[in-house]
Amino acid sequence: MSTTPAPAATLLLVEDDHDLRQALASTLQRAGFEVAAVETAEDGLATLQQQAVDLVISDIRLPGMHGLALLQKLQAANPGLPVVLMTAHADAAMAIAALKAGARDLLLKPFGADALVAAARRHARLQQPATQGSGLVCHDPLMRAVQARVERAAPTDASVLLTGESGTGKEVMARHLHWASRRAQAPFVAIHCAAIPDSLLEATLFGHEKGAFTGATRQQAGKFEQAQGGTLFLDEVGELPPDTQVKLLRVLQERCVERLGGLHPISVDIRLVCATNRDLAADVASGRFREDLYYRLAVFPVVLPPLRARPGDIVPLARHAAQRYAESFGMGPVQLSAAAEAALLAHPWPGNVRELENTVQRGLLLCDQGLIEPAHLELQDRAAAPPAPAPVALPRDPGVATAAHMASQAEAMAGRPRNVRDVEREHIQAVLQQVAGNRKLAIAILGISERALRYKLKAYREQADEALPPELTDNLTGSLP
Repeated sequence: MSTTPAPAATLLLVEDDHDLRQALASTLQRAGFEVAAVETAEDGLATLQQQAVDLVISDIRLPGMHGLALLQKLQAANPGLPVVLMTAHADAAMAIAALKAGARDLLLKPFGADALVAAARRHARLQQPATQGSGLVCHDPLMRAVQARVERAAPTDASVLLTGESGTGKEVMARHLHWASRRAQAPFVAIHCAAIPDSLLEATLFGHEKGAFTGATRQQAGKFEQAQGGTLFLDEVGELPPDTQVKLLRVLQERCVERLGGLHPISVDIRLVCATNRDLAADVASGRFREDLYYRLAVFPVVLPPLRARPGDIVPLARHAAQRYAESFGMGPVQLSAAAEAALLAHPWPGNVRELENTVQRGLLLCDQGLIEPAHLELQDRAAAPPAPAPVALPRDPGVATAAHMASQAEAMAGRPRNVRDVEREHIQAVLQQVAGNRKLAIAILGISERALRYKLKAYREQADEALPPELTDNLTGSLP
């Protein structure tokens, strides 16, 4: 077994038994991890105030604060931080409680060194820098909450449906989901359903035997077989024709495929992730998309917000793209000037992340001496671009901001300059929508005090033309101490 973990993984170990704590820490350090080992949950929380970690491994029975209470505090203060719990007294009820509370794994004592190291490697990699894994860049709190939601589903095989406007990064998020799962070492196979003619789509998905149709000169495994053991990503799944929808539903039900012209079913073990910028619920209502297939695909729905709704990601994404494209172009070090970054922040980005990356590429090609200035981005030529389409509307999901609220944000921003107060108000409203009005979660994400949040909400309510969405006003009015 390899003893090299993902780079720079730092673990917090919480175990009250001195000898066991030393042994566990030594095992993890020999496997290449940086380990901060403490005796109590209180010491663990204090440690997290001083340094960032990639994973917390904690006993459940601790002196003082219980391990499950520690888990709850970590979930509130550090959304997305993976936590693995240990116990020698587990029963079914405790295991269910731990996993429901957000634990990524439960290790039953006594366990071997291999089991400990394997769990650490499996879950610590969720927090590694994006350039070492999936390519995901999440700095804005709204997008970090989406990332945390995706990572909750990662250890399972539940089907995930990613929705959002074109160019929001659905394939990147699908790759992150794969990278964060137990299938990370197996293939990730992506197919764009709208880019393949209907006449070839079934053969591409399910494979074909030699002679199955004109031009089938050899046997060919389909995408399901190619993704064996890993993840199959169906982009623009809403474009599937009705006949293919029926066959896809059968594959999901029976977990096997039949190649065109084949006589025997082939078992497949894959995790299915789908994406679309369509409103599939509306397509179901109109009869365009099968209802039974929709519910199979949307076991775990995730809405990716448009770039204009997550301004905290704009500059980090631009810097990441500049570095990546500079390397691919064989250029030296490159950076964006402060004025260029300000210009990026002021742009509405109707084309989302895809438009941002294209803009950065253009800036790289036009800049001199590795410094991108506003003129190199040529954003002024696109100021009159048509407004972006409204984001996809899905059934209300308290885990992420609703598409309808995102659309209202876009409408509110249209036709007026975005000043700091506007951005702050819209960001606070988006976070409150994201957590369904839960003030404790909102405070944790926003990084402000309850008093500050109360003051800001009171100010917004007092402005006749800047009211909060009614559902948030109803939930929050009078609820803050």
